Amino acid sequence: QVQLVESGGGLVQAGGSLRLSCAASERTFSNNAMGWFRQAPGKEREFVAAISQSGGTTYYSDLVKGRFTISRDNTKNTVYLQMNSLKPEDTAVYFCAARLAVWAQRDASTYNYWGQGTQVTVSS
Repeated sequence: QVQLVESGGGLVQAGGSLRLSCAASERTFSNNAMGWFRQAPGKEREFVAAISQSGGTTYYSDLVKGRFTISRDNTKNTVYLQMNSLKPEDTAVYFCAARLAVWAQRDASTYNYWGQGTQVTVSS
């Protein structure tokens, strides 16, 4: 069982930045691809970014490409999401997720473990 704990959410003005962190309990974290997803009120959960087990491959939603950066530190069992140039439409609960596989995927159904989420609110 992999436990994931997100942190770093909060309230920020449009144009600002936040860095989300997701700490994993599992020692085999370095074997897992990781992803970030988000869910806004009244909307379905959507893909944000994903990173392969090694960190060598990353994918981004077109909505965040060029503004967000996903990275990982396998020595700390942690994955990050650096969010710059935030917009009000980025407001959502952000979730990290782990796949029992090395390759990153955009499809949420391929992820096996999920964190509880952290709220990000961007004011205009």
